[in-house]
Amino acid sequence: MEEGATNITLHVKFSGRTLPLTLSPDATIKHLKTLLQPLTNVLPRGQKLIFKGKVLVDAETLRSSQLSDGSKMMLVASHGLHQGDGPITKDVYTPSNLKRPADTNQIAHDMSKAPIEKSRVERWRVTGVVALSEFHLKVIPEEVWACGPSVRVLDISNNSIQQVPAKLGSLRSMNKLFLNANNLLDESMGWDGITSLKSLTVLSLSQNRLSLLPAAIGALTSLQQLYVENNKLKSLPVEIRLLSRLQILKASNNRIDSVPSCIGNCSSLIEVDFSSNLLVELPETFGKLRILKTLHLRNNGMKSLPSTLFKMCSQLSTLDLHGTEITMDLLRQFEGWEDFDERRRSKHQKQLDFSVGCSAGFDEGADANDNPQ
Repeated sequence: MEEGATNITLHVKFSGRTLPLTLSPDATIKHLKTLLQPLTNVLPRGQKLIFKGKVLVDAETLRSSQLSDGSKMMLVASHGLHQGDGPITKDVYTPSNLKRPADTNQIAHDMSKAPIEKSRVERWRVTGVVALSEFHLKVIPEEVWACGPSVRVLDISNNSIQQVPAKLGSLRSMNKLFLNANNLLDESMGWDGITSLKSLTVLSLSQNRLSLLPAAIGALTSLQQLYVENNKLKSLPVEIRLLSRLQILKASNNRIDSVPSCIGNCSSLIEVDFSSNLLVELPETFGKLRILKTLHLRNNGMKSLPSTLFKMCSQLSTLDLHGTEITMDLLRQFEGWEDFDERRRSKHQKQLDFSVGCSAGFDEGADANDNPQ
């Protein structure tokens, strides 16, 4: 909001709601759209503001557009220019939902209390793999804790787990933990247990309802893959800098509006996905990610990129900027663009050659993410 005693309040109608915004009458329509972006999940270039039957022009000011205190207008969103769509939970698209009987709650209640077969528990101890995905569970079965240090992999994804207890830390040999698609809330997470798993290399928390990652996540110094897509995260903790072995970070479909500059300390990152968030920029320290190969920024309010991205990230070959405000003309001005473009084209050609050689049904659209625009 712009400061000043002459600020005016506007009322924008959108999707059945009325959004009040207070700003200077000398602010531009483009600035107004920028303020509407995090409130509506619509990128500025996808916004059409209509006042008294007239479409408002970006370069005009509120004053010159004859907007005054209390003015009401309508926002019309262009199809396909939304961002930060919020959490996509298992209830939306998990295929198993289509197969569940009507009385799902009763089945979940019964199965969560039913004892696990002895043969299954013995197999867990021998293999170290506890596979309980889509078991309609509400709690983690007691038999899991009985396996103790022998557990290396715990997959309890696609259930209705309501709490992750701190005693998860008793599974001290675990290196892969899948908690995705359980609708977990912040208050139901036993982070003390999770962050005590010093051997953990893979942590999946996607498709839940988490709004924050704790500072203690920095204790997972062995972590190589972190999946937190489709939650309600607004930020990443600065302690992420301690994850020096992290190779894959997927945080799409959240509400993240900024990335801490210390992300540059995660020097092992190879793939980063921040698609469908509320980002308008990335810190310059992204240039420190020297071995970064894939960067997804689709459906954000991005207007530019770190100046050293192409020059310093010499292995970058996939850059997804669809649904942002970054143009090809802007990209060509960056130092190192030519080398990046050559890598991008080379990768695209290899995928074409491989796909044509292996399948007559190749779909060129499969490579759409490799095109910056």
